[in-house]
Amino acid sequence: MARIHLMITFVLVMCGVAGGSCFGWLLGGRVLGVLAAVAAGLGAGVGSFLSRRHVAAFLRPDPVPADGPGSVSAPGGPGSGSVHAPGLGAVPESGGVVVGGYAEGVADAVLVCVATYQAAVFPLTVFGVSEEERVARRGVAYRVCAHEGLPQAVRVSAAAALEAVDEGVDAVRAHAAVRALSLAVYDLRAAR
Repeated sequence: MARIHLMITFVLVMCGVAGGSCFGWLLGGRVLGVLAAVAAGLGAGVGSFLSRRHVAAFLRPDPVPADGPGSVSAPGGPGSGSVHAPGLGAVPESGGVVVGGYAEGVADAVLVCVATYQAAVFPLTVFGVSEEERVARRGVAYRVCAHEGLPQAVRVSAAAALEAVDEGVDAVRAHAAVRALSLAVYDLRAAR
């Protein structure tokens, strides 16, 4: 988190310096440009330094109790298989993955990769996609779908979609499977 804040601070300071120098140069020439650049860069750096605590609190995940209220346990016993999501308690259908921004991003990537693979298998024109491109898109889709951070509900839908697209015979079935995958990704977002 500190590294992210440091990179953001660097970008803000550089933008302040560039903007201040351009604005100062336009208003009064070289000397005013240098003074405005220093003032804007210094202002951006001090502002970013003073707001670091707020930024760190925003980026830090919420603490979750081990087996507190809102926790749902799997049938195996207390605490086994339950997954805690910030602000949600446990999300048992996520398959051991905490539902959050990272998991949502991976799920979105899976949806995009499967949809592009579907478009390669069922192109709009007869010679729209070469065999090499189809194989490449298939490989990317399978690699992204095998990601560890993928929630179980999305993983199952992705497997069904890949199976339907791999057959390459029934475009309607493949479309329905990809639609089910998109609904699983949407449900993951809605659960937050």
